[in-house]
Amino acid sequence: MSGSTKKLTIALAGNPNAGKTTIFNQLTGARQKVGNWSGVTVEKKEGTLTFNDYEITVVDLPGIYSLTAYSIEEVVARNYILEEHPDVVVDILDASNLERNLYLAVQLMELNIPLVFAMNMVDVAKARGIIIDYDQLSRLLGVPIVQTVGTKGQGIDELLKAAVDVAMGKHPSTRHIHINYGKEIEEEIIKIRQVLQKDPELHKSYYPRWFALKLLERDRLVEERARKSSVGQEIMAQVEKSRQRIESILGDDPETIIAEARYGFISGALKETMRLSAQAKKTISDKIDKVLTNRVLGFPVFIFFMYFLFQATFTIGAYPVEWIERGVELLSGFVASHMPPGLLRDMLTEGIINGVGGVIVFLPNILLLFLGISLFEDTGYMARAAFIMDRVMHSLGLHGKSFIPLLMGFGCNVPAIMATRTLESRRDRLLTILINPLMSCSARLPVYVLLAGAFFPKSAGNVIFGIYILGVVLAILVGRVLSVTIFKGESAPFVLELPPYRLPTMKSVILHMWENTKVYLQKMGGVVLAFSIVIWFLGTFPRNIDYSQDYPSQIRALEQRISQVEKTGMKNNKQMEILKKQLSWLERAKEEERLAKSYIGRIGRAIEPVISPLGFDWKLGVSLVTGFVAKEVVVSTMAVLYQTGKEDTSSLQKALRNSGIDRCSALAFMVFVLIYVPCMVTVVTIWRETGSLGWTGFCVSYLMVLAWIVAFVTKITCSTVFA
Repeated sequence: MSGSTKKLTIALAGNPNAGKTTIFNQLTGARQKVGNWSGVTVEKKEGTLTFNDYEITVVDLPGIYSLTAYSIEEVVARNYILEEHPDVVVDILDASNLERNLYLAVQLMELNIPLVFAMNMVDVAKARGIIIDYDQLSRLLGVPIVQTVGTKGQGIDELLKAAVDVAMGKHPSTRHIHINYGKEIEEEIIKIRQVLQKDPELHKSYYPRWFALKLLERDRLVEERARKSSVGQEIMAQVEKSRQRIESILGDDPETIIAEARYGFISGALKETMRLSAQAKKTISDKIDKVLTNRVLGFPVFIFFMYFLFQATFTIGAYPVEWIERGVELLSGFVASHMPPGLLRDMLTEGIINGVGGVIVFLPNILLLFLGISLFEDTGYMARAAFIMDRVMHSLGLHGKSFIPLLMGFGCNVPAIMATRTLESRRDRLLTILINPLMSCSARLPVYVLLAGAFFPKSAGNVIFGIYILGVVLAILVGRVLSVTIFKGESAPFVLELPPYRLPTMKSVILHMWENTKVYLQKMGGVVLAFSIVIWFLGTFPRNIDYSQDYPSQIRALEQRISQVEKTGMKNNKQMEILKKQLSWLERAKEEERLAKSYIGRIGRAIEPVISPLGFDWKLGVSLVTGFVAKEVVVSTMAVLYQTGKEDTSSLQKALRNSGIDRCSALAFMVFVLIYVPCMVTVVTIWRETGSLGWTGFCVSYLMVLAWIVAFVTKITCSTVFA
């Protein structure tokens, strides 16, 4: 070394759950920057560090299971390696799940690139009684292997040294080996390579053997590149001829035969280098899985866990909800008593405090829901839920992997829809995106808690659980219809990995819960606050209302009569009671007419003919319109519209019960909120992820129509049952 700093780029590859992100964090610490890969919404992470005389840039590639260009992540990872030519690729492997992880490793070996294997979680493998001769495995694969424990920072310096040595061409373990795919396939690889040589640029740009293999595997992107070649037609003609010859001789397609050969190579390598200790027994995970993923017991256990979660969310959450609600009332009363009457006081009490307070009271319910989902994820049960639902997903023409984004939809539809990027085919992604809004996100939960508590107080938990189950059932039915009409065809094959159960740390659970709750709180200070003020403004103006009768003079007359009766000292007689009821009725009638003739009332009246068959009044209609911005705004709109009567200082639930809404209309409203157009951010996310206004429009349209139909059926059925 001359003392001058040299620059190197290390790309980290690996399966999800192999500890790639942990090692990336160990290497780069706080020296990271996050963005998106060019042209796609997949997250890009880069970090920097100095090691000896090297300034190293570490690029964290998306977690993938193979280099076959099914998913966006696989395309991004492969394109980076092929086009950006990092100085060395470090593949992070889970030593406790080596057979599965080595499939990607073998595909990286086929690229003939500078490569290092970081054998991570060697402590977990050892604890399970898995004994591996890493030196022998390194010799067999022709790739340096470094043992690491990412969570403890063990082996990081050794990994860096090996990566630098490989990048400089100095590591003694490095040698390129070929996997033998059998006489027939090897012969066809040679024939395709001979045609590829006729295009020197193509032959130089890609490792020819790998390119020929990918053509035999019908890799879509490689085929596109081949067709652009000056000898594109000749290449594709030879590929087709080779594929037909392989199928005619071996009786199976080349993709299957090549994959089997790779697994055969992996199996042979592990047979020579891996054994289980005499003490190795079935892991605790295996024992638990005997029950939780059992074909008979698995599904009922899953339903029980979900039922318990929603019951706990409502029952336990009811106590802090009451405390927060009382606090909101005290705050409103304090402001009202310490400010002079006027528009500013009305905006603060009726608009901001009632609007935002009407939503923030449900924060305990949201916290409990996110706590449950975080526990499912961190313990490893979420992956089991996907495994259990695999059979149900197959009925939709999907597989269990699609259930992860759907289950995430219970938290928020936005990251859930973004999670569909991990699905291999565009067909699977589109189908999962279109049914995802039927998974009831946490933002809808305050609406259910409010209405179920008001109209079904003794069975609120059951009603809320039923709403969530309805969403799942509708997703299955809609998915089934779409898969046999618009999205005909089989889903892309996929092996669903079951990570071991882990005891979640308090820190990780709280972090996950807080990240989701923070989004909810940010909405309180942003969208909900802004729209509470907008709704208050629309409900307060115009001020010069032409009433159908002279309410002020009638109210004054009644107040005078009440005053006269009070002077007689007979405050509790029947006449006083009647007069007070008349006064209350007049004030309510005046307020109803004022609201109906306000700007928001005019909006509500315009859509009332469409929603009146469902039993919704114009106020509920306005709540649905504002709910397009964010579902939390549905509750804040109700809080502003139903609690504006001067005499009404009771809770929103009591105000709703007194408004004339019946329990069947309330149930239909909950169903409508479950199904109808998702929030604005979700719609934008659907557009971004599908890349199509057409699919976005289709999603919004079918949800609106389905919401009206199912809500109408709910209203009619409920009315019949409770008749």
